[in-house]
Amino acid sequence: MARITSGICTSHIPAVGAALDNGKTEQDYWKPVFAGFEWVKAFEQAEKPDVVVLIYNDHASAFDMKVIPTFAIGCGEAFAPADEGWGPRPVPVVEGHPDLAWHIAQSCILDEFDLTIINEMKVDHGLTVPMSLMFGQPAAWPVKVVPVAVNVVTYPPPTGNRCWALGEAIRRAVESYPEDLNVQIWGTGGMSHQLQGARAGLINQTWDKAFLDKLTADPASLRRTQHIEYLREAGSEGIELVMWLIMRGALGADPQELHRFYHVPASNTAVGHIVLRPAVD
Repeated sequence: MARITSGICTSHIPAVGAALDNGKTEQDYWKPVFAGFEWVKAFEQAEKPDVVVLIYNDHASAFDMKVIPTFAIGCGEAFAPADEGWGPRPVPVVEGHPDLAWHIAQSCILDEFDLTIINEMKVDHGLTVPMSLMFGQPAAWPVKVVPVAVNVVTYPPPTGNRCWALGEAIRRAVESYPEDLNVQIWGTGGMSHQLQGARAGLINQTWDKAFLDKLTADPASLRRTQHIEYLREAGSEGIELVMWLIMRGALGADPQELHRFYHVPASNTAVGHIVLRPAVD
C-alpha cells in the first residue's frame, strides 16, 4: 500500500523564488536562506519520494472572489506555473498523480470532508517555491504532486482543528491506496508576517519558534489555537500556518523531528522549515 514517510513544512516566500530564478542565491542577504535548505535537498535525494501531497494556498492565481473553496484538490494530469504579474516562474510544469488524487478526493469526501475537485488550474509561488527549495532547479521535477489548496486569504479560513482532521483523513486515504508509493505530505506558508497596515513587516520570532516546538511537544494546543491569536501574534498572513497542521495531522502521534531551520530576514517575513518522520506503527 501507499504510505506517508515524512512530513515537511516550509515558508513559500515569493521573493525567495525570485532570488533563485535571478541567480541571487550567493548574495550575502540570500545565502543564509538557501544554506538552510541544503539538508533537506540531500534528504530528498536519499528518500526519493514518488508523490508529494502539497498543501498550499493560492494567491488569486487559480481562484478569485468569484470562487473561494475552503479545501480544493487538484486531480489533473499537470499544473503549469501561473503568471503572477511578471510572467510565470521559469520552473518545470508540475506533474500530477490523477489516480492518487481522485482516490484521496473520494476517500476524504466519503469521510465527510467536502473537497472541491479541480481538474484544471495553474499553480503559483505557494506551490512552486517549496518545490524549488526541496529540489533546486532540475529540468523536470523528480516527483508527482497532488496539490491541496486551502483558503487562508479570505475570511473565514478553516480552523486549526479542522485542518488537523483533514490531515488525518488524507493519511487514511493514502494508506488505503493499493499501489506501493512513497508519499510525503508538505505544509507550506507562514511563518509570522503581515503585508499591510500599521503592522506591515511584523515578525514575531518568539511565537514562531514556540509554534515549531509545539508541532512535536504540544500539538494539541495548536489544534485549539484561535484565528485571533494568529492575527495578534503572527500578523494577518500568519494564518497560513494552519496549513502546517494538515501535514501534522497526517503524521499521527509522536513523530520524530529530523531537521529544523529558522531565519530572519527574508524579504519581509520569517523563514520557517521543519522535517518530521512519523512513528513506526
